[in-house]
Amino acid sequence: MSIELRPNFWKQYTLDQLTHAEWEALCDGCGLCCLIKLEDEETAEVAYTKVACKLLDCKTASCSDYAQRQQHVPDCIQLTLEQLQTITWLPPSCAYRRLSEGKNLPSWHYLNTGSRQSVIQAKKSAAGRCISENDVDEEQIEDYIVRWVR
Repeated sequence: MSIELRPNFWKQYTLDQLTHAEWEALCDGCGLCCLIKLEDEETAEVAYTKVACKLLDCKTASCSDYAQRQQHVPDCIQLTLEQLQTITWLPPSCAYRRLSEGKNLPSWHYLNTGSRQSVIQAKKSAAGRCISENDVDEEQIEDYIVRWVR
């Protein structure tokens, strides 16, 4: 069964007018939101690490159990329009963030290119660049801060 998406829905409709399928389709699959982030308590600045949620496949940047992820990782966020207004750590390349800021989807987004690989080719993905939290000592997370999330 294929999911029907309205043509160019991201250009034609506001985020609050999207169907559930269209909302889900906006995700480019970069996996950056699945990276562990550290927030400076004084400045509120967020630093990304290359340490990923235990469910993220670090080769593909795909969640290994997306449908059941919140059962395995209770603090995994199901992004909603309301949360989009308060979450400050989404990367600048995120389609949800870009559209909420009145910007277009990036040229490499699969809805523009037709290829799910374009996010990886554009180096906007965690694929091949992250390691699982299962392989890292929690006390050493700060050693894994990266600057390539922009």
